[in-house]
Amino acid sequence: MYWSPVLAVVHHLAAFSVVAALAVEVALFKPPLTAPQARRLQRTDMLFGAAATLVLVVGLVRVTYFEKGPEYYWHDVYFLAKFAAFVLAGLISIYPTLTFLAWNKTLAAGGAPEVPAARTRAVRLCLMLELTAIAVILVCAPLMARGFGYR
Repeated sequence: MYWSPVLAVVHHLAAFSVVAALAVEVALFKPPLTAPQARRLQRTDMLFGAAATLVLVVGLVRVTYFEKGPEYYWHDVYFLAKFAAFVLAGLISIYPTLTFLAWNKTLAAGGAPEVPAARTRAVRLCLMLELTAIAVILVCAPLMARGFGYR
């Protein structure tokens, strides 16, 4: 009985943490990078991944065991669109994460990573696509919550 609102709060706090971490990544990723800036990007990306994992796990627990149940949600167009946007954002986020992780040796040696222009453009595109996916999620969430997409 009391778990439903607790899980809703955790889910929303994690979702806002995802958005905040992504906004920080967008703000920090402006090559040429300093070593402290690169380390902040790595830590922020770890927070992003942890918060996104929490959103997914808590969201699936809510859908499966609380709220209206999986039979309802898996027949709601806006839930499916929201879930697809989330999964797509997660897949897109792999490229920036791999870029940030590739800096480990350089940072351990005390250097600052050099990011080629093409890689910079690709990472920035990924970050913008992730933000776009979040916008889709924000549009779908209230429509889903009110049952507009239920078939």
